Amino acid sequence: MDLPLDHLRTLAAVVDAGTLDRAAVQLAVSPSAVSQRIRAIEQRVGRVVLQRTKPVRATEAGEALVRLARQLALLEHDARIALGDDTLAQRVPLAVNADSLITWFLPALAAVTAERSVTFDIHREDQERTAQLLEAGTVMGAVTSQREPVAGCVASPLGRMRYVPIASRALAERWFSRGLSRAALEAAPIVDFDRHDTLQAKFAHRHGARTEAPRHVISASAEFAEAVRMGLGWGMLLPGQFEAGLADGSLVQLAETGVEVPLWWQRWNLSSPLLDLVTDAVQSAARTSPALV
Repeated sequence: MDLPLDHLRTLAAVVDAGTLDRAAVQLAVSPSAVSQRIRAIEQRVGRVVLQRTKPVRATEAGEALVRLARQLALLEHDARIALGDDTLAQRVPLAVNADSLITWFLPALAAVTAERSVTFDIHREDQERTAQLLEAGTVMGAVTSQREPVAGCVASPLGRMRYVPIASRALAERWFSRGLSRAALEAAPIVDFDRHDTLQAKFAHRHGARTEAPRHVISASAEFAEAVRMGLGWGMLLPGQFEAGLADGSLVQLAETGVEVPLWWQRWNLSSPLLDLVTDAVQSAARTSPALV
């Protein structure tokens, strides 16, 4: 099966842009040329590669081709660097959970940019979902809670993020005056980061809760911690987010034990100096971060 490189690039551009028209602008070609290239790919592979939704989405066959397009672009970049052509910055899409992003991940990106001309496209997603972006070919590497490598990828351990159940003193006195009972956990409001956040629910179920408590959803890391400190609900916080409150008595730790989330780094299984550099930087940042144990 012979697939022209410009056709593969076009498919990846369409998926990134969300529409054929936007991809045409980015590629400096006409929308009809983009459409013709997509049809040519579908004729060659004998399958539909794009779902014509808004935004467009790759089909399962299309995801494999998008992944191929990105891998070829990465290898082409590495070859140019080896030949002394470093004028173009390589785009590196990565997926990472919000808590890693605000605690330890950014120094890894800074270390890479200090050595190579790259730009990062960071997809923030729950650690239980980042591997899906890797599987779809959307990203080259991901911080994930999934230990089993995605097909075509390799995985290495990063450490564990330790979350502690924290509430404001006023909320604890109102709902947990008799301790961490099933009734209290089912009634006291919680703060979730987003609709996929299960940390609070897992902790509650581990301590006897059978039904879901009322919940606030606050999808911003700093504001999430502030909502817990203000007493909107209780939540699982990271070291560094609650110690001052425990010291001055405004916050209460609801239990000695919390929830530990193992994190893994998964990346494409390619021989790529750039991807090796990113991997080394991520692993180094994780080893030296107090946010991981």
